[in-house]
Amino acid sequence: MEKNKKLGLGSVVSVSVGLVIATSCLVSLGQGAGTVGIPFIGAMIIACLLNMTTVASLSELNGLMPNTTGGLAQYTLACMGPFPTMISMVGGYLICNILSCGVEASIFAYAMSQTLHLPIPSIGYTIIMTVIVMVANLFGVDMFAKIQNLVAFLLVGSMVVMGIIGALGLGTGQVVSQPASMSTNFFDIVSTTAVAFWLFIGAEYVIPISKDVKNAKRNVPLGMMIGLVLICLVQAIMVLGFHNYTPWAKLTESAAPHLLYGQNLLGGAGKYWMTMVAALAVISTQNSTVSGLSNICQGMAKMNMMPQFFAKTNKRKVPFFGIIFVSVTILIFAFISDSSSSAISFLILVGSVFWMISYILAHIDVLILRKRVPNAPRSFKVPLGKILPLIGILGTTYMILNISTDPAERLAIWGVTGIAFLILGIYSFFWIKYKMRMPVFKSVPMEEVMAMENDLYYVIRKEKGIWR
Repeated sequence: MEKNKKLGLGSVVSVSVGLVIATSCLVSLGQGAGTVGIPFIGAMIIACLLNMTTVASLSELNGLMPNTTGGLAQYTLACMGPFPTMISMVGGYLICNILSCGVEASIFAYAMSQTLHLPIPSIGYTIIMTVIVMVANLFGVDMFAKIQNLVAFLLVGSMVVMGIIGALGLGTGQVVSQPASMSTNFFDIVSTTAVAFWLFIGAEYVIPISKDVKNAKRNVPLGMMIGLVLICLVQAIMVLGFHNYTPWAKLTESAAPHLLYGQNLLGGAGKYWMTMVAALAVISTQNSTVSGLSNICQGMAKMNMMPQFFAKTNKRKVPFFGIIFVSVTILIFAFISDSSSSAISFLILVGSVFWMISYILAHIDVLILRKRVPNAPRSFKVPLGKILPLIGILGTTYMILNISTDPAERLAIWGVTGIAFLILGIYSFFWIKYKMRMPVFKSVPMEEVMAMENDLYYVIRKEKGIWR
């Protein structure tokens, strides 16, 4: 069986990097750096460490329940039952990931239209990119790995080179004279960790494809950790480059700080180069999102938490309906946020809250299973007992409470999140009760959850009239 697995450690790292480095991250990077200056690197390190606790928790869950296509959905189902599982996965993963990826596509389209000046509407660039990525993913994991490795290498390489040029003052543009720090107050720096947190979200997209990874016991957790460290180093170098070539104030005001930096660094050539980086970022993000979410939808369909057509695969064994569905909905969100910088910023923050709640549930799942099945074999176990999951819960909660420095925007984000959860709660209650015919809050034994991977599980329950 092992010889049929095709993804190595390099592919795991590239998948992790693929979703984490994105155009919205470059925007967040510019805003955070523009707020406090170089000390934003400290906030990035704190956020990176917090995300490592999440990666560790998800690695333990994956080690306890390996080869589960639904990932966090199946872990939470075994710990807390179907109700929190559906809310966290539909809201915390599907909606916010599709939403954020649509935003990424609109930022990419803005960069292309600002740079190329072709008689093409900005949404046209999004359509072209979405179709290319969708078709590539329909060809299966081989094509996915080839695209992801190439894109991650070019993307990280471009950011490293441009960051080093800026950090060493080797650009052709005018070096800016400005203070290294906009604030030396520790609490001002810590408050920007909520912005920095977005820079590292998404490394866990390796989990749904862990069944295709060689030596997953080692490569899955190690690849995610390496990916996070790599991202932190690359973006720290970019902050140093910002300091030398872009005024802090302009970074916070710009809707595309990466383009501003590129132009200030190398003139027109730098702007075109950063446009290429933005293009690579959206390819990487959309590729990771389409592949990861289609697998998650497949896993949830096997648990009867989504319509069964999401579980169907084509001759290449990929969940084709999920790939098409995710691609089309990304295009819809891209159209909604097209040419609106304020909508882009707000939607990113709303999506990040959903994502953070899912991360909190991952830590809670670890604590529950540590108590419920303490002696069950785990190929990976979070070190230091309960300490790291608890730190992850508290740290992520802090991020949610400080999601924006603007009190009015913060309340609006909480309001939108609360309304979305209410709607999802009503939907989940009736789906579970009348479609799944399961106790709404009763956890499902791990063995049964893992049995749901077999297609016969749904067939048998449907034949017995248990599931509709």
